[in-house]
This record gives sequence, C-alpha cells and structure tokens, in this order.
Amino acid sequence: MKENHQFSDDPQISTLLRQARPAPELPPRFQQQVWGRIKEAEAPASSGSWLDGLANLLLRPSFALTAAAIMLVAGVLAGTLDGRQAARHDAQMNYLASVEPPAVR
Repeated sequence: MKENHQFSDDPQISTLLRQARPAPELPPRFQQQVWGRIKEAEAPASSGSWLDGLANLLLRPSFALTAAAIMLVAGVLAGTLDGRQAARHDAQMNYLASVEPPAVR
C-alpha cells in the first residue's frame, strides 16, 4: 500500500497534483440560490385547503406529539366528566328505588 504513496513526500509532485485537479468555480449568487431553495422547501405549501395546511402541520413530529398529548388529556377529561354523570344518575336511581315503592313507579 505504501507503493501508491511513494511520491507523497515530494512537495513538487504534491503541488502538481493539486494543480491537475483545480476546483471548479461556483456560479454567481450560488449561496443565495441554495438558501432560497432551502427556504422554499421548508415553507408550508400555500396551495390547498385549510385542512391540508392543518394536516401538514400535524405531520411534523413536534406538533404531532403535542397534538397527541392534547387529545389524550381531552379524552381523559371527557371520560371523567361522563363517568361522573353516569355515577350521579345511578346514585339518583338507587335512591329513588330505595325511597319509592315499585308499585308507585
């Protein structure tokens, strides 16, 4: 493997090798064009309905995690409220059954 690098210590050959492969020059305003393309790719698509925009927003990982956590908390709260109402209704029915005779109902 050292045979391939036998001339690497010679500064004249190193200079000639660097000159043999000149770096191509970039076109004018290359960096501005690259950053412009990056901004366009990151910008949300303006075409489509508000539902498409919402779907694009929710498909981003950070927003998707936040939305899932909000929906989980909302589900727990809705279940708790519904459970309280059901328990209250059952308690009322049990009280009426114990106070009022079945023949009256």
